[in-house]
Amino acid sequence: MSDSAPGTSDSATSGSGTSESPRTGGALHGRWRETLLAARGGPGPDPDPYADALLARWAEPQRRYHTTAHLAQVLARVDILAGHASDPDLVRLAAWFHDAVYRPDRSENEERSAALAERALPEAGVPGAATAEVARLVRLTVTHDPADGDTNGEVLCDADLAILAAAPKEYAEYAAQVREEYGFVPDEAFREGRAAVLRQLLELPRLFRTPHGVEEWEPRARQNLTTELELLTR
Repeated sequence: MSDSAPGTSDSATSGSGTSESPRTGGALHGRWRETLLAARGGPGPDPDPYADALLARWAEPQRRYHTTAHLAQVLARVDILAGHASDPDLVRLAAWFHDAVYRPDRSENEERSAALAERALPEAGVPGAATAEVARLVRLTVTHDPADGDTNGEVLCDADLAILAAAPKEYAEYAAQVREEYGFVPDEAFREGRAAVLRQLLELPRLFRTPHGVEEWEPRARQNLTTELELLTR
C-alpha cells in the first residue's frame, strides 16, 4: 500500500521487515476482513490485498514498538472498551491506520496515516462519512485528547495508551523498544526528551477517558510513568 496507490507496496515496505507469525498474521487478516465488511455494509473489492499492504507497513524494519504486535494489542483493547464506543467498527479501522505510516525521525506520521486512510478506504468500498470518521480518529492520536462525549475517540485513545498500564516487565520492554526506535538520538538528548514527555503525561488530570480505563488502567499507568521518570533522571 503506497501513499499514492493504496493497493500496492512501496519502497518503504519492500525490504525485509519483521515478519509476523502465520498464526498471528492470519488472525489479523481475519479481523481486517470482518471489520472492513461491517464498515462498508455492501459490496466492494477483496479485503485481503488491503490487509497485506497494511501489515507490510506495520512490519517495516525501523519499527520496534509500533509493530504488528502493537496493532494486535490495540485491537484487543478496543474489544474490551467496545461497549463505550458509538461505532466500534470504525474505531477498529482507525486502529489499523493510526500508525500505518511511521517514521520515528518525522513528526507528520499521524497526518500521513490519516491521509492514507482517506485514500484507501473509499477504494475499499467504505462510505465517505465512515472514512471521514476514521481519519478524524487517526488524527486524534496526535494529542490523545478527545472532547468530552467523543466516545469513539475516547476508546481509540485509551486503547492506544493502555500499554502505559502494563505489568512492570512488559512496560520495561515497551520503554526499551521506544528507545530502540529512537536509536539515532544521543542518550542525553533522548533522556531529556523522554523525561519531558513523561512529566507532561503525569501532569494531565487523567490519562484515560473511558470508565474502564480510569478504573483499571490509570493507577498502574501513573506508577509506571513515575518509575520510568525516576530511572531516567537519576
